[in-house]
Amino acid sequence: MLARERQNAIVDEVNANGSVLVKELAEKYQVTEDSIRKDLTLLQKKGLLKKTYGGAVKVRAKMHDLYVSQRIGKNTPDKQAIAREAMKVIEKGDMVFLDSSTANIELARLLIESGKDVTVVTNMIEIMLMYTSVEHQRFLLIGGMLNDENDAFVGDYTDHQLMSFHFDKTFIGTVGVDLERNAVYTHNVQSAMTKLIVMQNSEKNYIMLETRKLNLSGNYKIASVDAFDGAFMEKEPEDWAHKQMDHYSIEWHYEHQ
Repeated sequence: MLARERQNAIVDEVNANGSVLVKELAEKYQVTEDSIRKDLTLLQKKGLLKKTYGGAVKVRAKMHDLYVSQRIGKNTPDKQAIAREAMKVIEKGDMVFLDSSTANIELARLLIESGKDVTVVTNMIEIMLMYTSVEHQRFLLIGGMLNDENDAFVGDYTDHQLMSFHFDKTFIGTVGVDLERNAVYTHNVQSAMTKLIVMQNSEKNYIMLETRKLNLSGNYKIASVDAFDGAFMEKEPEDWAHKQMDHYSIEWHYEHQ
């Protein structure tokens, strides 16, 4: 096998599995460990992976639209699948907080259609508009300073109001979940603080997570992955993600296809 072919195979393997080890690669391709290290150095320079001690990991991407308005209407079937999974844990009498998330728009739609006896609280404008003519469910909007990126109210006034609540369940949006760093991210520092305060005032916290956001990152950490009770996804993730997910004790929910 030529060096270029071996390097292409290494990139395929790290993308499929999330990580590779120098020792295992040397045995697999029957070359020295030094040759593999040189391969990894070259591939890192090309931005195709990131070297670690004893191996390499998949490159983290930042490929997320900042504005909610840019995300509404995209990947709608996936978000509907996530919402269907989330509906399964909402019980009669619950007070739930729907964070700024396009998946939560779909969850709000399902809640309204279900007529379930719940109290819905949100800081998201789009969800508020959905509830303007709904009479069969209790609804509360948390005000504050409007953040155009998130289509939601954030800031000190918002956070102060949220501290007075005790939610049964919260559903938190994210721009990325880094399983290696044990981190759930967003792009806005005020949004991150608001999400964290909501979590601190809730019995159960869940991530609304499209599988494409696994291994994506953001500018601000909301909380650790293991600070959540569960995550809802539209489908079963790839094998490399499964291996990392097994390190966490939270419940991973996804539609079986």
